[in-house]
Amino acid sequence: MKWNEGFFSEVLNSAPVVGIVTGVAHKVEAEAKAAAPVDTGEYRDGIHVEVKRRGKRTVAVVVASSRHSMIVESRTGNLARALGRVAGGG
Repeated sequence: MKWNEGFFSEVLNSAPVVGIVTGVAHKVEAEAKAAAPVDTGEYRDGIHVEVKRRGKRTVAVVVASSRHSMIVESRTGNLARALGRVAGGG
């Protein structure tokens, strides 16, 4: 069987698919911000969506960009938990 790579690239980068991907990412972002521990608000305010082309597809990732995001994530797992809630896993 031979795959039509051009077809899959076109589908995976189409506006409807990119819209679905970014829509889910924005839901995860909202969940993560709602559950974020707040001291100064810097961590919460640094949570955002980045849309990038990776290989043959477009991806959306939710990142936390404050200076201390890694510490907060290592202690709380906030982003992973937000993804789980959006995906229906709790």
